[in-house]
Amino acid sequence: MQTLEAGAPGDLRLFYDETGRLRLTVGEERSYLTVKVYQAWPLSLPGRCISLQDGQGEEIVLVDRLDHFSTVSRPVIEEELRRRYLTSRVLRIVGIRTEFGVTYWDVVTDRGERDFVIQSLTESCVWLGEHHLLLVDPEGNRFEITDRRELDPESRELLEMVL
Repeated sequence: MQTLEAGAPGDLRLFYDETGRLRLTVGEERSYLTVKVYQAWPLSLPGRCISLQDGQGEEIVLVDRLDHFSTVSRPVIEEELRRRYLTSRVLRIVGIRTEFGVTYWDVVTDRGERDFVIQSLTESCVWLGEHHLLLVDPEGNRFEITDRRELDPESRELLEMVL
């Protein structure tokens, strides 16, 4: 794994092959047939610490800032991050119940009604700010409460019972 300094990510060329698979070439020296894009951390600072990994999950490179990518590769990176971190915004909580440490959620999101499970609130509940909450279910689906103070009173009460 290598960490590239500002400017060096210009040697990275990300593109989709004819099958739609994300590929990467590093200058003239190396090519990767399968690439996955992750925001390594922190989720509260989008566009920072972008990790490119090969098909086996080994990190190829860590790029400090999204704006360090070339104008050709940046839209590809942005699309991959959008796809990976597609998030439904919770508008209302219809019901929450907990059994043996597993929390069952029934919510209304900006994408419609959803039921999901959170196996461990301590591991799958990420505070992105004082009132900003991200929930990730076992399949990697992401549900965001952008400001818990903006939820209706019933939703806030249900949320407070499990937090």
